[in-house]
Amino acid sequence: MPEGDTVWQTARRLHGALAGRVLTRSDLRVPRFATADLTGRGVLDVTPRGKHLLTRVEGGLTLHSHLRMEGAWHVYAPGVHWRGGPTHQIRAILGNTEAVAVGYRLPVLALIRTADEPDVVGHLGPDLLGPDWDAVEAARRLTADPARPLGEALLDQRNLAGIGNVYKCELAFLAAASPWLPVGELGPDVPARLVATAHRLLEANKDRPDRRTTTTRSVRGGGLYVYGRGGRPCLRCGAPVRKDESGDRITYWCPGCQQGPLPQSPPS
Repeated sequence: MPEGDTVWQTARRLHGALAGRVLTRSDLRVPRFATADLTGRGVLDVTPRGKHLLTRVEGGLTLHSHLRMEGAWHVYAPGVHWRGGPTHQIRAILGNTEAVAVGYRLPVLALIRTADEPDVVGHLGPDLLGPDWDAVEAARRLTADPARPLGEALLDQRNLAGIGNVYKCELAFLAAASPWLPVGELGPDVPARLVATAHRLLEANKDRPDRRTTTTRSVRGGGLYVYGRGGRPCLRCGAPVRKDESGDRITYWCPGCQQGPLPQSPPS
């Protein structure tokens, strides 16, 4: 599931394959930009911003993409068979003499002026993996609406950019708070600790492309504390981890370790 660390890894792969090289192939398979041709332009850089990817090319243009739930960019050497999915799922192809980047199932793909990047990412809060990370501002935004449930506030990219459903569940567990607890009911020091933990975890996991982990080395069977562990024993207290499927995303939590309200619908 693409989250801030996954997007950061994707940007690093794309930057390594494309930056500093001239495009010899360009194919944007979305109706609005199907006739756009970037061949002959050099790629300047590929920059992640929260869950957004900004591929900047010469001439003041930026290819803006967002992975959301299903999107992915794959990088291949010339002549290698593409394995990212069927051809009809390809939304973008960018290639040079040494590599080709293929974007599959991209729900957002737009060619914009680089000067207009604030129009698509300017609303984002402090980027957990960005050079402008501001923990104080992130904590302020997270608690700006005291009545808002913690899980919703964590997922709102306007508060802090880079958290997805996995980290939402894991951070709520690490804060010992129910995902439905209003942020105004968190202890006075909890928001600052929460955003610091989020920053630490994404920094640690951005170099672990094969296995995201939020547990400490001392936790047996570690990896993740609650996400994906519905019905299995909590790694801390042994109580069954619960899951709620009433919203757009499944939420996992441990009722033994996390204090606060339960979801309105009966959890499984």
